Amino acid sequence: MTTRFSLTRTQILAFRRRGSALDERLPTGAGSLRTAAWAGLTDSMPRAALLSIHARVEGTEPATWEDPSLVQLWGPRFSAYVVAASDVAPFTLGRLDEPGPARRNADDIAARMAAVLGGRRMRDREVAGELGIGNAIRYAAPTGTILMRWDGARAPEIWAVPRPDVDPWEARLELARRYLHVFGPSGPAQFAKWAGIGAASGAAAFEGLGSELTPVTTPIGDAWILATDDPTFRAKPGPAARARLLPSGDTYFLLWGVDRELLVTDADHRAQLWTSRVWPGALLVDGEIAGTWRRANERLSIQ
Repeated sequence: MTTRFSLTRTQILAFRRRGSALDERLPTGAGSLRTAAWAGLTDSMPRAALLSIHARVEGTEPATWEDPSLVQLWGPRFSAYVVAASDVAPFTLGRLDEPGPARRNADDIAARMAAVLGGRRMRDREVAGELGIGNAIRYAAPTGTILMRWDGARAPEIWAVPRPDVDPWEARLELARRYLHVFGPSGPAQFAKWAGIGAASGAAAFEGLGSELTPVTTPIGDAWILATDDPTFRAKPGPAARARLLPSGDTYFLLWGVDRELLVTDADHRAQLWTSRVWPGALLVDGEIAGTWRRANERLSIQ
């Protein structure tokens, strides 16, 4: 029988804050931007990724999201993401379907898009119109050959790039490692939900990690962590930041199902944070989510 050691809610949240660089901002630089985007930064709300970077990296400026070390793409769940340029493979090939009709379809759409683009940058709706397939052009994203730039005001501009020279299976394993390093403890079903892949693919990835995983027990059930993260979980938590404004869809609260109960214990408060429509931002105070916030032009309201 596998022995599992127990983790408390306090240990788990402290680990996640450290993994997300939310206790203390990182110094300015490309290395810090990569760390901040270790599990990707959602950008489906215009410039949400910039606000996520601001919560994690010192000296963040309005144009930091356009740093040469970062790129935009359609990542997990085909949402707009900002990731490190050196980490395109796990966020694209790591989500590619297993060999079969779905993968062939993705490769076919990617090839047709590249032909239309012809080395140019075009609006995504223009490419979709040329091909007559609408939003299905996003199915090409997991091939790793399509990048984009979306400023929020107009349709995304997209272009074709060479496919990353990484085996999709190895990219899938790396994506799972990154997920656990930021969202752990967790399990294959939660990983599959977050990545936007099939449950069987998520389970296979966790099985593939093998001895890299350590089984644990949490207040919401059994789960797994990376063995290399074990010492961090056991370490005494450092001081939490006094306050952070996290944007809608920030990595720290990008959770579903029972996982939300661990982060926000009050059911009424969970309903205010994870709404049925566009989520508000989260106010993190002394290590706990203490409220929500929204912005309308120059007005910021906090509840």
